[in-house]
Amino acid sequence: MFKYEIVKVCKQSGARIGRFTTPHGVIETPVFMPVGTMATVKSLSPEEVAEAGSQILLSNTYHLYLRPGHELIKSAGGLHTFMNWHKPILTDSGGFQVFSLSTLRKVTDDGVHFNSFRDGSKHFLTPEKSIEIQRALGSDIMMAFDECTAANVSYEKSKDAMIRTFKWLERSCAAAEGAENQLLFPIIQGNVYEDLRIESAKHTAQFARCGIAIGGLSVGEEKPVMYRMLDAMRPYYPTEMPRYLMGVGSADCIVEGVVRGVDMFDCVLPTRIARHGTAMTMKGDVTIRNAEFKEDFTPIEEGCDCYTCRHYTKAYVRHLINCDEIFGGRLLSIHNIRFLHRLTDQLKQAIREDRTLDFRDEFISRYKVK
Repeated sequence: MFKYEIVKVCKQSGARIGRFTTPHGVIETPVFMPVGTMATVKSLSPEEVAEAGSQILLSNTYHLYLRPGHELIKSAGGLHTFMNWHKPILTDSGGFQVFSLSTLRKVTDDGVHFNSFRDGSKHFLTPEKSIEIQRALGSDIMMAFDECTAANVSYEKSKDAMIRTFKWLERSCAAAEGAENQLLFPIIQGNVYEDLRIESAKHTAQFARCGIAIGGLSVGEEKPVMYRMLDAMRPYYPTEMPRYLMGVGSADCIVEGVVRGVDMFDCVLPTRIARHGTAMTMKGDVTIRNAEFKEDFTPIEEGCDCYTCRHYTKAYVRHLINCDEIFGGRLLSIHNIRFLHRLTDQLKQAIREDRTLDFRDEFISRYKVK
């Protein structure tokens, strides 16, 4: 049902092209996954997301549990039918949202007591409950329930969270047993401490069937620290399965991740910044709402084949954004998603040509980080 085949390994870096077979289709990695938090990529139709080149979407367990409820989605035939997306779907465990969105929470070894950020209602999320919700949603890939700590918390607290994540992983696996057409990804934790990251990678790999995730990075630490953690963990990943770096969606981090052997990425970044008037390009982010583009009748990015760049200009998109017209954010969202798919396509070509380190150096030299 699930299978990962490595098609090509770059001789320069060890970056891989892979074919990841799931019940709803084959995914070619490296891959970026747009985020459809509430069973939709904000403002876009599933057809538009697919036309931009998306192979798989991520949806959010925490948000869908709170509204409209996993039982309703199950009664609709599962998330694929509910949102009319018939390619693969990955659902996160809800753990990160509990820790990031709820100021009123209590973590215990049993699970997490928290108050809904929507209405203050009280809830208790456990590994078993997270898997129950994800099974009802019917995603292809489920995530184990984990404890994600903030960047640079103490070593002691990071180790405690890692050990708790180990225990929750065993419970997640037991709860996922027998899930038809669904695969569970375990998650590596350990914050910014190399020895904890290595220990977590070794332990977590024992539970990985056909994929493993790297959590707790891109949560506030400096980028070089994230890269150092990826370097430390790399020797301990399972070889014949995809590696998923959670919550990473900036172009420079994707490039740096791929050369470090990462295969899958997700982030709300491309659509979030689009709604605020920012376009992603091969030379860095561009703030389209700025006055310099008022009379610029060229595409968002020369050479881009997205719907937006084929039909509209910077001047028009700027006008829409500055008038708070929804269409402006939609057009930039399409462009930004397509941009990240174009980037992964270029990375795949560099892997085929055994030149990913050269590609990385060339890309970073011209990419301006704001």
